[in-house]
Amino acid sequence: MYRLRYSVANVVKYASLLFGAFVALIPIIVVLFASFKTNQEYGATSPLTPPDNWLNFSNYTKAFVNGKMLLGFGNTIIILVVSIIGATLIGSMIAYVLNRFKFRGNKLLMGAFLLATLIPSVTTQVATYRIINFFHLVDTRFAPILLYLGTDIIAVYIFMQFLDSISESLDESAMLDGASYFTIYWRIILPLLAPAIVTVIIVKGVNIYNDFYTPFLYMPSEDLQVLSTALFKFKGPYGSQWEVICAGIMITIIPILVVFLSLQKYIYNGFSQGSVK
Repeated sequence: MYRLRYSVANVVKYASLLFGAFVALIPIIVVLFASFKTNQEYGATSPLTPPDNWLNFSNYTKAFVNGKMLLGFGNTIIILVVSIIGATLIGSMIAYVLNRFKFRGNKLLMGAFLLATLIPSVTTQVATYRIINFFHLVDTRFAPILLYLGTDIIAVYIFMQFLDSISESLDESAMLDGASYFTIYWRIILPLLAPAIVTVIIVKGVNIYNDFYTPFLYMPSEDLQVLSTALFKFKGPYGSQWEVICAGIMITIIPILVVFLSLQKYIYNGFSQGSVK
């Protein structure tokens, strides 16, 4: 009886995993198939029908050249690198202060961060746009960078969970040697937060990489297009070139997929360690 229950549990477990993998992979497979199809083939076949010619790279060429995706990659990388470095430093500093220093209003400050994340961003867009426009940052790279630099509560929580595992005796020893608070943060705390930093970089980086609304609203010029807005060129009121858009999507997936596969062990370690502290 026990073996029967164990076997049934295993079947259910692996069946659920296979179903989850299927649900996660099916959209990517559909996009991959569509990226190799011609316009006529795309309209005449089902989404799950493989393309007739797997060597049809015309959609990829059109998406990369006509969509100016090289320009989009350049702008995306600039915004991504500056935003991630700034947000990581600011988030880790905030977590360091909230974790190491006990002061009046500590919990109130954490509640303020949490409250800000609960407010729908669409309700504050008018005010946000007016502020960015007041500083004459609209149609510049500084507009999305400034918005992305805002520290989210998830990053702060991840850093705080890791800081709980770092003994305060390290801070005290460094202070006895004459180190300032900034020196302690920069030379001791920050290097020990490497797994958390990698986790935050991936989570926030994916969000910035995939964001369409912010660049579309604050950088309307063609010279400032990013990858997400570059794909929007192939959609118009008189028809959409979905096979070209799918090819562009596959091009944009490749860099983030390579980064994820390279850093996945740090991501899993970061989430697992942060969840058990």
